[in-house]
Amino acid sequence: MDGLHIIKVKGKAKIPDYIQLRDEDFVLVAYFRADRPLKNLEKYGLEGKEQELAALIEKLPFGKLQKLDI
Repeated sequence: MDGLHIIKVKGKAKIPDYIQLRDEDFVLVAYFRADRPLKNLEKYGLEGKEQELAALIEKLPFGKLQKLDI
């Protein structure tokens, strides 16, 4: 899948922080907790990139949509 974008959203109270993956048209394609990495990464062309994705999520600023380049 080309042109993925990622955004980290800050949770509130008991709601955890979460990650959104959006396609080139900014349509939501995946949504998962920041502390529980996404499964089935091959579906998004990210297989074998679990460590890079986890490192990116760790340093990703909240609320800033950016192109996913890993």
